[in-house]
Amino acid sequence: QVQLVESGGGLVQAGGSLRLSCAASGSIFIFSPNAMAWYRQAPGKQRELVAAMTRGGTTNYADSVKGRFTISRDKNTVYLQMNSLKPEDTAVYYCNFHQGVGAYESDYWGQGTQVTVSS
Repeated sequence: QVQLVESGGGLVQAGGSLRLSCAASGSIFIFSPNAMAWYRQAPGKQRELVAAMTRGGTTNYADSVKGRFTISRDKNTVYLQMNSLKPEDTAVYYCNFHQGVGAYESDYWGQGTQVTVSS
């Protein structure tokens, strides 16, 4: 099992910034590929990928956050720097840890942290 502990959510005005962090611990296999990511889910909407980063440093961003959000990683802690926040960024943000390939893949989720952007 992998445990994820998130922090950094809160209330901010439009145009402001927040930084989320997520620390992973537990059964992290050194020789297995892994990726850490942030997803978000707004009320009445499906959970969507915000940004992801592999252990090798490859990143992927949702079009809606490109140029505003930056994902970074220090070993098994992932950060999401969110700048120029908009009301539509309001959601519960979830950290995800994915490791392994094929039959050995596994996914773990954090408890979620609320981000609210006021207009």
